[in-house]
Amino acid sequence: MTKMENFTIDVDGDGIALITWDMPGRSMNVLSPSSMADIGTWIKQVAEDDAIKGVVLTSGKPAFCAGAELGGMEKAASGDGAPKSEEERVRAMYENNLGFNKLLRTLETCGKPVAAAINGTALGGGLEVTLACHYRVASDNPKTQIGLPESKVGLLPGGGGTQRLPRLIGIANALPLILQGKSLDPQKAMAAGIVHKVVPQAELVDAAKAWIKSDADPVQPWDKKGFKVPGGGPYDKGVSSAFVMGNAMLRKTTQGNYPAQQYIMSCVYEGAQVPIDAGLRIEARYFTKLLMHPASKNMIRSLFLSMQELGKGARRPQGIERAPVKKLGILGAGMMGAGIAYVSAKAGIEVVLLDTDLANADKGKAYSEKLLDKAIERGRSTEEKKQELLSLIKPTTDYADLKDADLIVEAVFENRDIKAEVTKKSEPMLSTGGVFGSNTSTLPISGLATASVRPEMFIGIHFFSPVDKMGLVEIIMGEKTSDVALAKAIDYVGQIRKTPIVVNDSRGFYTSRCFGTYVSEGVAMLAEGIKPALIENAGKQTGMPVPPLAMSDEVALDLAYKVREQTRKDLGDKYEPTAVDGILEEMVIKRGRLGRKNGKGYYDYPEGGKKRLWPGLSEIVAEKDDQPEVEELKTRLLYIQALETARCFEEEVVTDVRDADVGAILGWGFAPYTGGPVSFIDTIGTANFVAECERLAQQYGPRFTPSKLLKEMAEKNETFYGRFNPKATAMAAE
Repeated sequence: MTKMENFTIDVDGDGIALITWDMPGRSMNVLSPSSMADIGTWIKQVAEDDAIKGVVLTSGKPAFCAGAELGGMEKAASGDGAPKSEEERVRAMYENNLGFNKLLRTLETCGKPVAAAINGTALGGGLEVTLACHYRVASDNPKTQIGLPESKVGLLPGGGGTQRLPRLIGIANALPLILQGKSLDPQKAMAAGIVHKVVPQAELVDAAKAWIKSDADPVQPWDKKGFKVPGGGPYDKGVSSAFVMGNAMLRKTTQGNYPAQQYIMSCVYEGAQVPIDAGLRIEARYFTKLLMHPASKNMIRSLFLSMQELGKGARRPQGIERAPVKKLGILGAGMMGAGIAYVSAKAGIEVVLLDTDLANADKGKAYSEKLLDKAIERGRSTEEKKQELLSLIKPTTDYADLKDADLIVEAVFENRDIKAEVTKKSEPMLSTGGVFGSNTSTLPISGLATASVRPEMFIGIHFFSPVDKMGLVEIIMGEKTSDVALAKAIDYVGQIRKTPIVVNDSRGFYTSRCFGTYVSEGVAMLAEGIKPALIENAGKQTGMPVPPLAMSDEVALDLAYKVREQTRKDLGDKYEPTAVDGILEEMVIKRGRLGRKNGKGYYDYPEGGKKRLWPGLSEIVAEKDDQPEVEELKTRLLYIQALETARCFEEEVVTDVRDADVGAILGWGFAPYTGGPVSFIDTIGTANFVAECERLAQQYGPRFTPSKLLKEMAEKNETFYGRFNPKATAMAAE
């Protein structure tokens, strides 16, 4: 047996080398500089050793390979630690990318048959390595995922994925998988033609060896004379339409904001017309170009690196012992409480779901049953698992059932008096050291904590709806909240496999506060006489998931009205009325248009039909003759959100750039291609951002006035990732 840093080679009596990938000190294999160096070493050994008749490549870990080490890519693209000129850096990146492709070409042309025994998930670069093998057999574990997900973080497959997959299964079949970053289970991967065979885990290596023993072919299809792409090339009937339709669909779904998808189309289109080696050079050029694009750099940083760090507890206070939640109490069995119950029981936590009426509590539990029934229908769960999860949820009206709960989450109406009442009734039921969390989305935590006898253990735990689908939880520190309460809250969020961000107390906290500026700006545009359709189209083109008026309907106009009324009451003479107030009063009070929930808001929602903008909007505000350019509206919608984010930093509501960017994308869908509002400002440049805000303030009002912090940063030419990056702060302190 030969041992390398990341691989072991064991040649059996038949001359078949079993090469096992097992990187030390890691839970998953990744394509790092050291693993790629090892791959080059064993390829050379395989090619030169006549005693080796074939190769089976597998993994010593539960997964095959998670893909490339994106942290290194982000640093290289940003030029961290590289004193080279940009031209030299681009050239080095291109050569590095092409070098990996040449490495895999050496593997598939080594003259020996190579089989990949895919024992678990193979994604991105992991799958690309197996595509350079001549045969692929996968274990039958349905949890195994096989795919090229690079497009989800603003990248394209850079290890030959855009060239080998279309040549393997055809352009029309490969394009959707690469463009959408879709993963398949082993059976679906075999049906698609990506995997040759699926067998039980125990038979995996034997099945791969059996193929080698049966006169295996060591030449890839695309290296054989007369090879043609299955289904035809870009100009053939049935395939050319895939590019025409694909470009149209891309424009509709991405609004031209995501370069990765467009570059993927180009890689496949251009690459399919030339030999594989030329195609790989084409891919390497587009991959390098993409790495240098701000959208890709920002998406990698926020959607992969920062999200991963936060998910692993980067914001958790040090030195506090972990104490997982074993028993959870939930006050309020509405949609939010029911969703929290489901995700918590799914994590194996005992849940007590309390409401004022047992029928309501039972209805809250039924929500979990409904979700589980759907999962069973889709083959993702079983009746046994369903009953096991449901047995963990206890509906009740009795506060005594909450006794010894490690955490109680209050999810009742946004009313201070009701929240205070349930706090006083339930808090005595907490276990020693237990935490009380409020799921409020707008009411300041410090004010709610006055109803608590242990304000140091009172914290905000803000979930997003629907809880089972939304991956973010916003944790809010009150004035007296302790680090112990914070640590326990972060641990709980980790238990239910969601991403926590940590913010300080403020009206609307971070997410609700900044998100509110987006919908308010849309309504402000309406009040100015801008055509509703123009507002909505601009919203779509910004990359936001839902345009502002439609989003207002989804949130509910009466809720927005109530929040404004509560804010007016709380602030008194300090409250500054806007044109939005008048429109909300007209819609909610005078017209009874509450939003989607009663079938009428800024849109009409005919039963069985598609929603459409309400024609009566022109009765409330007359449309002006001189309509603005869509680019101006896009600027307003994005800048107002980023500006509010900057104000949150100035007020120390947010103190960590990761919380700001990840929270914005996961929480309210801030245009993901920007990397988040902080990355958005840094990419534009603080001075340029401030200048544009000043122009907008002069034209549309003081809400666009840049804050003192922004002006100071502009003068010093500072970035948010330079000033508020915890990593940079930690390094400076060392």
